[in-house]
Amino acid sequence: MTNRPFKIGESRDQESLLPPRIEDYVGPDNPVRAIDSYVSALDLAKHGFRHAKRRGSGAGQPPYDPADLLKLYLYGYLNQIRSSRRLEREACRNLELIWLLKNLRPGYRTIANFRKENWAALKAANRSFALLLQEIGLIGGTLVAVDGALFHGNASKDSIFTRGKLAKQIAKLDEEIEAYGKSLDTNDAAEAKQPDDGKDGGDVGDKIKELMARRERAQSDLENLDKGDKGQVSKTDSDARLLSKGDQTIAGYNVQSVVDDKYKLIIASEVVNRSDTGHLHMMAKAAKEVLRVEALQILADVGYYNSEDIKACEDDGVTAYVPLHHGNGKKHGRFTRGDFTYNSATDTYQCPAGQALHPTKKLWKNTSGRMERRYLASLATCGICPLKASCLSAKEKSRRVSRWEHEEVLDRHRQRMASEQAGQLMRRRSAIVEHPFGTLKCRAGYQHFLVRGFDKVRGEWSLMALCYNLTRALNILGFDDFLARIAEWALAALHATSGEARGAWEAVSLALIRFWTMMQPWPEIAPRRALSPP
Repeated sequence: MTNRPFKIGESRDQESLLPPRIEDYVGPDNPVRAIDSYVSALDLAKHGFRHAKRRGSGAGQPPYDPADLLKLYLYGYLNQIRSSRRLEREACRNLELIWLLKNLRPGYRTIANFRKENWAALKAANRSFALLLQEIGLIGGTLVAVDGALFHGNASKDSIFTRGKLAKQIAKLDEEIEAYGKSLDTNDAAEAKQPDDGKDGGDVGDKIKELMARRERAQSDLENLDKGDKGQVSKTDSDARLLSKGDQTIAGYNVQSVVDDKYKLIIASEVVNRSDTGHLHMMAKAAKEVLRVEALQILADVGYYNSEDIKACEDDGVTAYVPLHHGNGKKHGRFTRGDFTYNSATDTYQCPAGQALHPTKKLWKNTSGRMERRYLASLATCGICPLKASCLSAKEKSRRVSRWEHEEVLDRHRQRMASEQAGQLMRRRSAIVEHPFGTLKCRAGYQHFLVRGFDKVRGEWSLMALCYNLTRALNILGFDDFLARIAEWALAALHATSGEARGAWEAVSLALIRFWTMMQPWPEIAPRRALSPP
């Protein structure tokens, strides 16, 4: 036994420090091989990746294969490495990346440009992986939940201005301009009384010019807000907005995500810069398109309650479970619309005092654009009603109630939400939809976007969602089964193609099968090696 105080490493001067083959850098069950298999089986040209259709060589250096750059980004986002400069460094020293990229070392600008230019292709790849998950049985496709999560953008809250904020800024600038104007007058008077000693107390006039320029820019921004419908102006990221949820206010984006109940996998998502309201039907429709089903149940919190959305969901075969929005309760202690009972047989409302309110002949458009019918009580009845003080304001002489022209949709929704099944589903909602957000924010640490603008932000979110689904599928299926499903997927794509594209897919499929059978000779795969174009 050698007598030494510590363990010692190997000499740096030895001839073979690393394995002689790059293939030996990673083990046969290393998850990096799953990334390689998935991207190799992906039809990059079909998804719209730049340079994916490139054939032959032109003048100058050829570009990097988009498959290699996609592998680099998937590895990075799976291992909490998102910066293009960090990915450049890792490609030079990380043995797994050296194996994955076959010792290619792209520069950080090339890496960053890939994410910027292929945002639409990344969204398409994310959607196609959701389709694959459904085909292999990891998505139930009957019950989903939707929710939004706020992610910080690449902008500060001080760089985003609302109308009120701009008005305060203009008022403050006016005060500063007035103060500097008085200082200028004081300095002029003092200089007139004293001899010129060659000292310069500062050019106050230049300061006033600077303040005036800032005021003009703020006034121009305020006028642009009044003309448009954005409500906010962002100086750093033009698409980022000040968003609030609960006691949290951020400068960034709201990520809408639809999650399947079976294995908590993301099946549809979108990045917006508004609140959750108004996105229920949009996300339900996107989920239906991915799942290719006729009927779907979707769960959401009260922030998604919107009468038009609920009707649109019902029209499209989507059963929505959204808690009722009861407003602020009684206004100044008076009865609200919920205290009046509708009678469908007589088409009247009954007030708390038992009197009937009859409908008008015409429909009215309310402030939000909905067409409603008004139900009116008689002046004589309301004038002698003992509950008048609890029903009417001092200026009102009779009570009226408005009913949406499609109110029967909301009646069915209220009845559905009053059932015991609805209570059970709403208790499951947060456990379904919060799982991906919790994993991405708390475990992976992804609470902000590195890029700016809707297009690039949506591309980065697609990478986050794709890596979440990829990791989740690996954990559920296991490494061997995951590679088997990818090989089957590649074979299915092979049979769906023809000509030159079929030859390329055949090479990919056979390579996947050869690697898989080398690792573990499963008997059912052997006959599939014989599958070749007729």
